[in-house]
Amino acid sequence: MKQGAVGHGPSRDSRRDRLEFNKLRKRLRRLVGKAIADFNLIEAGDRIMVCISGGKDSHAMLELLISLRDSAPVDFELVAVTLDQKQPDYPEEVLPAYLETLNIPFYILERDTYSVVRSVIPEGKTTCGLCSRLRRGTLYGFAEQIGANKIALGHHRDDIVETAFLNMFFGGKLKAMPAKLRSDDGKHIVIRPLAYCSESDLAAYAQAKQFPIIPCNLCGTQENLQRQEIKQMLRAWERQYPGRTETIFRALGNVATSHLMDRDLFDFETLQGEGDNSIGLPDIRVVNL
Repeated sequence: MKQGAVGHGPSRDSRRDRLEFNKLRKRLRRLVGKAIADFNLIEAGDRIMVCISGGKDSHAMLELLISLRDSAPVDFELVAVTLDQKQPDYPEEVLPAYLETLNIPFYILERDTYSVVRSVIPEGKTTCGLCSRLRRGTLYGFAEQIGANKIALGHHRDDIVETAFLNMFFGGKLKAMPAKLRSDDGKHIVIRPLAYCSESDLAAYAQAKQFPIIPCNLCGTQENLQRQEIKQMLRAWERQYPGRTETIFRALGNVATSHLMDRDLFDFETLQGEGDNSIGLPDIRVVNL
């Protein structure tokens, strides 16, 4: 009896891993495509500035957009842009080396927002508010310089749900992150192609693709962030009630303004019944039983 040669051909585990990865990639492509279609995120002739932080989400977004661009029925341009904020130990050579392999135009912006943030925010306080404003201002201004009419950010489904709870718990507002947004000055359209994608799927995809991840040591990892508290709460819910995050996310797109309390969104003041008030009451007889 002949024995099979050891080490020849793909193992069962590698075939299973490849199958799972293909299913994951198809799911992410489908969800990104659905978000693009549902919110008209991308149109023919768009020049989209794709913001790359070096984290798993922005890496996945860029890779998926490149894949969709190559098979899309309309032509659009992608330009990758990353911002070197000069925080300590930032590996400034990593992203340029990686972006060179993708065969798309890219820019590396340099602005020392780290020093600005540290000079203004006391030690121990969260820095996200000021950091994000400085980063946003730099990126929005550069989008104008390169003629980009849309700016793609890597926020995903879980980010959107977390933001909804942040605004509700700490801001007293029912407000999240839309998949498509016009900036306050009206000059920029911000899109979030990963709006339907879960963080767990993106993490698995990034691990499988072995993206060169650059951890953020400036803001996103601070333990005392309110967002971290919300994230822990949602993870606990998800463990106890699988699928709850998706249910909450669907609720954000299924809003009944007549069943909330915002008088600017629904005209409660003039709300009237449709019955005929001219009809008199019937005679009522009291019957003692």
